[in-house]
Amino acid sequence: MEFQRSSGVLLHVSSLPSYGGIGDLGPAAHDFVAFLAAAKQHIWQVLPLCPTGYGNSPYAGSSAFACNPSLISLEYLSDWGWIEGERIAGLPGRSGNVDFEEVEARKLPLLYKAAGNFLDRGPSDPRLARQWQQYQIFCLAEASWLSDYALYAELRRQYKTGAWTEWPEPVRRRNPQALAQVAASSGRALAQEQVLQFAFSRQWDDLRKNAARNSIRILGDVAIFVNMDSADVWVRPGIFELDEELQPIHVAGVPPDYFSPTGQRWGNPLYRWDVLDLRDYDWWVDRIRRAHSIFDIVRLDHFRGFDAYWSIPADEKTAENGEWVPAPGLQLFRALETALGPLPLVAEDLGVITPEVDALRKELGMPGMKVLQFGFSSKEAHNHLPHQFAAGTVAYTGTHDNDTTQGWWKTASEAEHRAVEAYVGQVNGRPAWPLIRAAAASVAQVAMVPAQDLLELDSATRMNTPAVAGGNWSWRAPEGSWTPEMAARLAQIVEGTDRDNDPLGKAKEDVVA
Repeated sequence: MEFQRSSGVLLHVSSLPSYGGIGDLGPAAHDFVAFLAAAKQHIWQVLPLCPTGYGNSPYAGSSAFACNPSLISLEYLSDWGWIEGERIAGLPGRSGNVDFEEVEARKLPLLYKAAGNFLDRGPSDPRLARQWQQYQIFCLAEASWLSDYALYAELRRQYKTGAWTEWPEPVRRRNPQALAQVAASSGRALAQEQVLQFAFSRQWDDLRKNAARNSIRILGDVAIFVNMDSADVWVRPGIFELDEELQPIHVAGVPPDYFSPTGQRWGNPLYRWDVLDLRDYDWWVDRIRRAHSIFDIVRLDHFRGFDAYWSIPADEKTAENGEWVPAPGLQLFRALETALGPLPLVAEDLGVITPEVDALRKELGMPGMKVLQFGFSSKEAHNHLPHQFAAGTVAYTGTHDNDTTQGWWKTASEAEHRAVEAYVGQVNGRPAWPLIRAAAASVAQVAMVPAQDLLELDSATRMNTPAVAGGNWSWRAPEGSWTPEMAARLAQIVEGTDRDNDPLGKAKEDVVA
């Protein structure tokens, strides 16, 4: 669809300077909304909100439908009466990068304690009566995925692994009697998982309404593939390429590219598109419906894979020896439109893109992405520079997979330095804001900037380095980063480049409704 001329900031929720050692949906999130409003930004882009697994990557979640309990604000749970204030005292503060092990050891037990308190008090405490009623409604509304996810999360805890293929045979193959026994013996634990999903939903809805009051849209991310160690594959193995032992036959990835000379072997199981076709793509319909219940706009990661995907034999150690296999493309998206109506989607179409992929994106009316950092390496890369943008574009200085612009500058070649300064003028070693202005001044429908570039931070604050397993996803913005001076500076760019618009073209009262 055609978005209105607008701009925004990319900052994952975990990167907020929240109390408890990891960014969450509490006060820091609402403070960031206030900053975006003051800066006349109309989009807040986040990464996938799913529960994370090995490596803490939001692109390797344990569920395509559930949300990450670690992002729940304990402060707000205390305000609700779910847990006493003194119980949450002494947690890690609002500064420093995320220590995921510490969050798991210290914050998560308190979240489960709060969920247990709600289960104990909710039916009888008048202060919780409305929330208890809302919880019952939530469980009914989300029943299609919620109970299965709770079972998966509890079994993962019991067997100390998310690798469900290593669980005992009866639960591995979802024997109804075995699952009934788990439900009978672990009923409270399953209910706690459901309560935490409800708590996330309540806090997220409050944040999204606050954003809407300020005409800010949430741009969320949907990874094309799901993790092998996930509730999704455990619950519906028949829609994935698995053998009789429920092991992957082929896995996903990308061939050698800009980011990696041996390609990227992601390891996700591939879809059995033939089976999904016979079912009118029902799982994908449910997934995109869920995404649009959470986000205003959805970015489809690795859009390339909807036309053809890189299929790697599961026993290969790298992504070099794969092959391109056709995907359903237009047929899938027409099924989504038939079931869900027009969808505000953005295609992540970076990397080597074929004419067929570009034609699919244009047929669907989706804007694609351009990244200014890519545009200065050679003349062949100039399609990532503003003078070659088409209107149907979302322009970025960099993405979560790029180095920060300041970090990129420090490792860029002299030729790239000269190219940048020929394009935007002298940058005096600080290229981030000149490139922010260049993106905003372009014809792109949407101009986005990672928060690290607003702060002119270096490589130490990079969110992710593709094909590197450890040390990613942990950056948090320093407390006090979102100053009135920075907001005024961004607002001035917005005013000068005519980007003070709701990207979906709605009036404020329509957004809130």
